[in-house]
Amino acid sequence: MRVLVLHSHPVEESYGKALYKQTLESLQKAGHEVDACDLYAENFDPVLSRHDRLAYHDYPGNTELVKPYVERLKQAEALVLVTPIWNFGFPAILKGYFDRVWLPGVSFELVDGKVESRLRHIRKLAAVLTYGATPFRAFAAGNPPKKIVKRVLRAQINPLRPVTFLAHYDMNNCTPESRASFLEKVKTAMERF
Repeated sequence: MRVLVLHSHPVEESYGKALYKQTLESLQKAGHEVDACDLYAENFDPVLSRHDRLAYHDYPGNTELVKPYVERLKQAEALVLVTPIWNFGFPAILKGYFDRVWLPGVSFELVDGKVESRLRHIRKLAAVLTYGATPFRAFAAGNPPKKIVKRVLRAQINPLRPVTFLAHYDMNNCTPESRASFLEKVKTAMERF
């Protein structure tokens, strides 16, 4: 299966980057074809400009500035996000990826005022997330990233399919043992993906 792995951490030596590398390695070990998309390393421009917004609904012209990313999304059979959660949301570069790449005609289409998915070719979805917050603080804040993954992205891809959701909470107080344990959990889950 062709798996698009979206990563959004700017620090090469970070735990987030270690999770990304482990995810790639485990998916490849499982026999998947992996498209590794490190948004920072690729210098992805997350800014939805005035031009982009004005052309937003004009498919296929709306894809011209992000065409390689659109093609990668269209070729994907599975999607895995590997990202930190900052201020109960995705890093701006990942949010910008969704704003600029998941366009009308690409990820959805408006038909008689209703949204129809164009991502049914993606059969699996997973997220590997790190939070500074504890599980309780994330819950008290409504845990927007979890809802985006398990409700919004899942609905766009296939609302009937399960989602692999892996989260290491309380990174502000993590230990080498908790990080190693989570890394092993990610390894196991991605080798079974």
